Parts: sequence; structure tokens; C-alpha cells
Amino acid sequence: MRTNPEGDAMGWHDHEPHDRGSAARLNWLRAGVLGANDGIVSTAGLVAGVAGATDDTSAIVVAGIAGVIAGALSMAAGEYVSVSTQRDSERSSLLREKQELIDDPVSELAELTGLLREKGISEPLARQVAEELTQHDALAAHADVELGLDPDALTNPWHAAWASMIAFVLGALLPLLVIAFSPTGTRVAITGLAVATALAVTGFISARLGGSPAGRAVLRTVTGGLLAMVVTHLVGNVVGPQV
Repeated sequence: MRTNPEGDAMGWHDHEPHDRGSAARLNWLRAGVLGANDGIVSTAGLVAGVAGATDDTSAIVVAGIAGVIAGALSMAAGEYVSVSTQRDSERSSLLREKQELIDDPVSELAELTGLLREKGISEPLARQVAEELTQHDALAAHADVELGLDPDALTNPWHAAWASMIAFVLGALLPLLVIAFSPTGTRVAITGLAVATALAVTGFISARLGGSPAGRAVLRTVTGGLLAMVVTHLVGNVVGPQV
């Protein structure tokens, strides 16, 4: 339980994020976890596929390095474009709301009152709350209640891009290094074990960030990653001798 500056209880729990910007931090944390997961799965599938076609360690490592670089840049670009689009949409919504507050503040106050009433607040109290919120910061009030946004904590495309790219590289290095330094006869099996362990960790972290049960998330993540390795390895076994 937290208290405000006057010492009154505010009803907040320490494990629940209430500070400004917590949603944005969770967004780039999730981007990082997903980036690591993609790095593990895509690189493991790539090197397993090449290992199915050839025993040449140099060929496997070169293919893996190329995959890491291409994947990291692709993840960063994708996150930047996606989050930039989201940020542009948020900014447009805020600018439109700001102009509406300038053009017709009376209607906007009535709209805010109505939105608060939809949340279960009685008419007199909703009106009072709307008036007090408008006096404090009209744009922030409408952004929060009407749009679900915090004007001071919009999504940052650079944070998402860097988090995703760095996490992808870190995740991708695991299967690449393991398969490069494992004995030829058991390299795919050892890599599969390392990948399963790493994916279990990313699945657990992803579940904790999303507040969902960890067991199902871990099972889905590990199963998907190992399936990708098995399929690409079989494809390498089939295609390799024909090339």
C-alpha cells in the first residue's frame, strides 16, 4: 500500500505498475522478449537446416552469422515501422482532441461526463469529477478516459527497435555458438537441448510480463521452436544431397 505526500493511503499495491510510462516500458520489454525468442527460433532453424545438408562447420557458421545480421536488422526495422505508425496515430488523436477542446469545450465537458457515467459513476459525481479533471489538465483527462493514452508516455519506436534488435542478437548467438562448438555427430541434439532451455526461459518471462499462466506459454514456445528445428533439419537432409 502506498501513500500520497499527505500520508493518506492511496490503495496501490507495490507489484502493480501505476507510474507514468509503465505501459511504454512494458511494451519495449515485450519487444525485447519477443526479439530474443525470434532470434533463438529462427537461427536454430537455420543452422539446423544447414547442418542437415552438410557437416561443414564453416558453412553452418557463415549461414548462421548471415541469418543473425539479417534477422536483427529486419526485427529492428519492423518494430520501428510498426511502433512509429502507432505513435503517429496516437499523436493525431491527441491533436484532434486538443483542437476539439479549443473549439467546443462545453461539449467536450459533457462528453467527459458521459464517459465517466458509463464507468458507473453517478451523474452529479461524474459532472464534478469531469470539471475537476478539466481544470487540472483537460487534454490529459480526455486522453486517459476517452483514448486510453498518456500524452507524456507515448510509445517510442527507437526503444522498441533497439530492444528487439539487441535481444534478437543475444538470442540468436545461443544456437549459433552451441552448434559451432558441439561435436559433429551430436551437434543438432545438443543445440536442440540448449534451444529448449532458452525458449522455456523466454516463455516464462513473456508469461510473467503478460500476467498469464507460465506453463502453457512455456509449452507453446518450446514446442514451436523445436518443431522449427526438426522441420528445417529434415528439409536440409532431403535437399542437401540434391544440391
